[in-house]
Amino acid sequence: MGLLEQPAFLTLQGMKTQQLALSLSQRFSQDSQRFATFCLPFGEHMQVDFSRQHWSVEVKAQLCALARDMKLGGAIEALFGDNLFNHTEGRAALHTALRMPVDGCVKLQGENVVPLVHYELARIKAFCKQVQSGDWLGFNGQTITDVVNIGIGGSDLGPAMVTEALACYQDQGIRAHFVSNMDGAQLAQVLSQIDAARTLFIVSSKSFSTDETMTNAQAARAWFLAACGDATQIKKHFVAVSTNASAVQAFGIAAEQMFEFWDWVGGRFSLWSAIGLPIALTLGFARFEQLLAGAHAMDVHLRVTSFEQNIPVQMALLSIWNINVLGMNSEGVFPYCQVLKRFPAYLQQLNMESNGKEVNNQGERVAHNTGPIVWGEVGTNGQHAFFQLLHQGSQVVPAEFIGFARSVYDYPEHHRKLLGNMLAQAEAMAFGKNYDQVATELAAEGLSDVEVAKLAPYKVMDGNRPSTTILCDELTPYNLGALIAMYEHKTFVQGVLWNINSFDQWGVELGKKLAARLIDDLASDAVTTAHDSATNGLISQIKLWSKEPKY
Repeated sequence: MGLLEQPAFLTLQGMKTQQLALSLSQRFSQDSQRFATFCLPFGEHMQVDFSRQHWSVEVKAQLCALARDMKLGGAIEALFGDNLFNHTEGRAALHTALRMPVDGCVKLQGENVVPLVHYELARIKAFCKQVQSGDWLGFNGQTITDVVNIGIGGSDLGPAMVTEALACYQDQGIRAHFVSNMDGAQLAQVLSQIDAARTLFIVSSKSFSTDETMTNAQAARAWFLAACGDATQIKKHFVAVSTNASAVQAFGIAAEQMFEFWDWVGGRFSLWSAIGLPIALTLGFARFEQLLAGAHAMDVHLRVTSFEQNIPVQMALLSIWNINVLGMNSEGVFPYCQVLKRFPAYLQQLNMESNGKEVNNQGERVAHNTGPIVWGEVGTNGQHAFFQLLHQGSQVVPAEFIGFARSVYDYPEHHRKLLGNMLAQAEAMAFGKNYDQVATELAAEGLSDVEVAKLAPYKVMDGNRPSTTILCDELTPYNLGALIAMYEHKTFVQGVLWNINSFDQWGVELGKKLAARLIDDLASDAVTTAHDSATNGLISQIKLWSKEPKY
């Protein structure tokens, strides 16, 4: 039985009108304990406030009943065992094993994979120690000062986001750079900042055939050889994170310099694996372990906590409520933390690549909306860009605010103002400012009745716009690990309730195949006629302009 046929879902649909009739202002004025009722703790370091959502205790209970009716508990338990969630590719989804303690157990076809994980972690630890201690030397005998990660998608977004978010912990004397885009401008910018003799390149690709990654890797290899002049020195400056040993060795990277992960690790769930090597190199392995520990603590929370108190489950259930009942198909994520500026982009891939599906697990088209449009920006920058739409736009966008009570940077006044802005935006979205309040303020400024009547409608903000606030004590490796895993599990639970495969991404493949053919067409001098008229016309114009001299 699909989502729309579930009795609990039908009940929720019947509650919609009544729930929307009660504004957030009314909910808070009628219930002084609303915050206490809807704010959930995660350990001693995080709490998530759901009180400013368009729901009630009765709605929450019905959503939890829906989750039970749809066997969510069994699906969560399967996430920690021998599952086949990625059935279209014949793969398990066992990323939770990547942050299991050494005595943990996650079995795949009868074999506990946790020892494999810790064997690879030990290799990463030993390698990091070599590089960080200065025992690993470049071709001219100098130590490594820069690491360039070459990857794309999950092999780039996660490590890049984490290393930037935890920049204040980067005390190993090693800078991280990331190259992902096929646009050579990015590679050129990175190469201009580094010394070949003191740089380590990490080529991250599960198949070691991803076009963007291998194009950049080959160009980086050529640049290095131009500086070094000795192909035997590649082994000192290139390592790989892959599953394809033969392709790695053909590139010139020694087998012992390939760090492994497994086909049961999806790209967007992979930063906990050897894909996180740049994190460990720049932050130190101990802090990488803290990141893993925070994620594992969230895994335990998901697994043992009742639905009513379970933070990622509640986040996912609210998405079902907002998207499938209330018709709000967009989610804004706003970290009030400059170093988390890549976090919204990371969440875009995590959720939109996972749940942007229109076919269910039975191969049938779904009859309801699935993945939301996820977007965002750091505060306070976003306030001066698009918050106008959040407050007065015709489309209602549920928001998620992320803040930290303490900052590791020594600007306390900045941080108070930052948090004040975050709290103000959530308050303004919820409660707004009505006509009478606006008119009173304008009259106090000396405007006439006519002037007030003319201007007031433009300054009214109805409020009643939902948001969730995620508050942590400080941005630490542990807390960031927990925060990322929380969103991973939200995404997983959404997929279970929508009955879709959150672990494949076939929608990415068609564009790749078409691109391969079009690249050949662009290289040919012949007139292209094999495509639609728009594509043919654009190819002709590109060829014409590309032959003209540069400005």
